Amino acid sequence: MSEDKRWVLILGASSGFGAATALRLAKAGYNIIGVHLDRRSTMPAVEALIAELKTFGGGVRFFNQNAADDVKRAWMIQEIQQTIRDEGGYLWSVFHSLAFGTLRAFIHPPDTDKKPGPAASRRQIEMTMDVMANSLIYWVQDLVSAGMFPHGGRILAMTSSGSHTVWQDYGPVSAAKCALEAHVRQLTLELAPHRITINALLAGVTSTPALEKIPGNEILIQKALSKNPYNRLTTPDDVAACAVELIRDGTHWMSGNIIRVDGGEDFCA
Repeated sequence: MSEDKRWVLILGASSGFGAATALRLAKAGYNIIGVHLDRRSTMPAVEALIAELKTFGGGVRFFNQNAADDVKRAWMIQEIQQTIRDEGGYLWSVFHSLAFGTLRAFIHPPDTDKKPGPAASRRQIEMTMDVMANSLIYWVQDLVSAGMFPHGGRILAMTSSGSHTVWQDYGPVSAAKCALEAHVRQLTLELAPHRITINALLAGVTSTPALEKIPGNEILIQKALSKNPYNRLTTPDDVAACAVELIRDGTHWMSGNIIRVDGGEDFCA
């Protein structure tokens, strides 16, 4: 295989932004390594995605593992290294799109007619922060330490307007998105000597499995439709198309940005 063969690691590859980006990148000639965590009931969709990715002719390897587990991360990095050695090329990009967290209020109002559920616990808040924000650091630390970016590279991480707005029961995820953006800024400084850029993509409200889990998502959708200048929701493919452009060589001087991919939705009243 050619040494010019580029691999992209997608964390959260089986649906939503991760799946759409994997398809766009495979079509553009990149080779895909995906990490996802799916139960048996959703595996047929994952297998269909893998089969479609292979039709583009590049390398494809998926891991159904917990991306936030330290031991499993170390094992997967060893396996990724072996895959790249066997098939040729090098790691060029990481796309972080892990969307697993707690959607619960910090404090429940005392004057509600409904029996309140439990408030978000320490364990749930810390888990959300670890998966949706801190895991970015741990993956980048280990990949760089392992010498996995021999020619520099591009890192992209998914954030949202939840980093600077509030919504009922969204507190743990909102905090994680704030932290993720702070991590991107700090990593910009520390990755520069390695010729690696890192940016966050701020998508508009998008119909994904993650959105469906947010309480009151129907109101979020209607609000987004009323604000968006294009009068529609963002799609996973909108974000994927942007990601393909941002990992090209010509974006070597773009780093540390929070890039809106929302048609102007976030700043419209």
